[in-house]
Amino acid sequence: MFDPVIQVVILAAIALFVLFRLYTVLGRGEDNSPVQRTQPAKPRQVDPGANDLPLPNADNDRPIFTGPAAGGLEDIYNADNSFNEATFMRGAKAAYTMIVTAFAAGDRDTLRPLLDDDVYEAWDRAIAERETTGASAFDLLRIRRAEIESAEMDGNMARIWVRYEAELGDGETTRTARELWAYMHDVTANDPNWILDDVEEAK
Repeated sequence: MFDPVIQVVILAAIALFVLFRLYTVLGRGEDNSPVQRTQPAKPRQVDPGANDLPLPNADNDRPIFTGPAAGGLEDIYNADNSFNEATFMRGAKAAYTMIVTAFAAGDRDTLRPLLDDDVYEAWDRAIAERETTGASAFDLLRIRRAEIESAEMDGNMARIWVRYEAELGDGETTRTARELWAYMHDVTANDPNWILDDVEEAK
């Protein structure tokens, strides 16, 4: 029988040998080199706005004009920042309806503030001739098309040409009117309204 003390010493020696072997195996890499202990990497700092893409026109409210009249419309906007293309076209359609209707009815009072002097004088003569001859007038049935043809700044005067295609009728016959109407507006004036400056037959 072994002495109990000797047994304890032998077991302790065996335990130390096993621990030493574990250390030498677990503490080395696959090529038997000591394993390097590294500090955990710091989390990457992310700028919350780094991936935000700049939106077109985000730094200002300038409109973007397109089409053949873009340059002229840009010049008008630069001279008058209150200019809005969509608002102008709504007004141009309403003006066409009002002017054609007033001309057909011979309503000079309605026409006078909407027309330039030269245009009013020409249309006033046409109304007078119609009243003398008893010729029938053509009423506006519908606007088929209305779009900006060109635009320009002439000094302080903004001028925009609008191409119209409309259906007119006198109760018996109908015809299609294709015309270019020029509206003008003094950008330095307090009056925001545009008036009809010229009318041409469209090709």
